[in-house]
Amino acid sequence: MHFPNPHKQHPKVSKKAWISETAVIIGNVTIADNVFVGPNAVLRADEPGSSITVHSGSNVQDNVVVHALSHSDVIIGKNTSLAHGCIVHGPCRIGEGCFIGFGAVVFDCDIGKDTLVLHRAIVRGVNISSGMMVPDGTVVTSQDCADRLEEITKDLTDFKRSVVLANIDLVEGYIKLGEES
Repeated sequence: MHFPNPHKQHPKVSKKAWISETAVIIGNVTIADNVFVGPNAVLRADEPGSSITVHSGSNVQDNVVVHALSHSDVIIGKNTSLAHGCIVHGPCRIGEGCFIGFGAVVFDCDIGKDTLVLHRAIVRGVNISSGMMVPDGTVVTSQDCADRLEEITKDLTDFKRSVVLANIDLVEGYIKLGEES
């Protein structure tokens, strides 16, 4: 379901993206090619001056909430996964090739490319360098803590890439299924 916001801004969704019928997209939201938006996901840019951009190859899985505060942006880089039930709240920039885990919360932060934020982690008010890993359940709310994170491991890099590829396959499969109906 796509709705304008009170400022009469309408979502811009690529015809090469797949959006679940139960997803809700409101306002100044741009969704690029090969993006998967799962059931019950909510992407809401309805406050004044807010925007959300989801770049190509990314996926917004079931029950994810993405919202931007007034005069803020949420930018999701290419080939990034927002896993089931996470919350991404603007202002927030998530780099290319990232993974935000189940139930994680990210707010008012800048996450560098190829970074993994694992399940139930909280990241707020910090900048995380590229190629880092936030372990399960970790709370990162000081720059000192963000600067001490460890680099992502090869197995987790492979994992996050596999999630992106699986979701691009889903986009292609669902679009083809729709064309056949």
